[in-house]
Amino acid sequence: MTFHAYQRGIRLGRALGQLREGRPVTSTAFESGWESLSGFNDAVRRLVGNSPASSRSTVLLHLTRFLTPLGPMVAGSVDDAICLLEFSDRRMLERQLKRLGSLLRCTVVPGMTPVLRQLEQELVRYFAGQLRKFTVPLLTPGSDFQRAVWDGLLRIPYAETRSYAQQAALIGRPDAVRAVARANGENRIAIVIPCHRVIGADGRLTGYGGGLWRKQRLLDLESGQLDVDQHRASA
Repeated sequence: MTFHAYQRGIRLGRALGQLREGRPVTSTAFESGWESLSGFNDAVRRLVGNSPASSRSTVLLHLTRFLTPLGPMVAGSVDDAICLLEFSDRRMLERQLKRLGSLLRCTVVPGMTPVLRQLEQELVRYFAGQLRKFTVPLLTPGSDFQRAVWDGLLRIPYAETRSYAQQAALIGRPDAVRAVARANGENRIAIVIPCHRVIGADGRLTGYGGGLWRKQRLLDLESGQLDVDQHRASA
């Protein structure tokens, strides 16, 4: 996306947010920088497939980018909840965005929201070793089984680890170890939903969407064995 397209996307996202709040189409269009109603109408139709007046109920997924000591991350929110936090080089990122679009029937727009700012601040404190439990509201659409697995991840204490078998037993499905592992891999909210705290039964690190080296760094950070800021250059 070019810088011009990014700025246009931010303006359009703000305009759609104003329409959702009940603002008139005409004032929203001109206050958002469009020189004509027809131009505004065309822009909205290209993005959401409806006219501005018919787009008031559009669900918006606001997407932004954070810099962290372990590399850039992409974060997304819908209304007042976080629904996405992934390292930007994760191969599944595009798939996760498409999946969210399908589950939430939302339109993706660039931009920052209050809950994204809260997440950014909490991440800064986490990487500084000053935060052990995130408080941002979460939105985790998925199957009942996936949600049970993700809720189980949230119950793993800071600086502790669990095996996939232990996680399966925790949710009452001791025979579903492989399914638990798959659901862990489908987690869309890295770090906050701490799938990095799940390791192999033999204590070895297993798959992690952000890369095993990041998984090790996160575990070392939480155990007090690593100052992440001192390792930016080697990331």
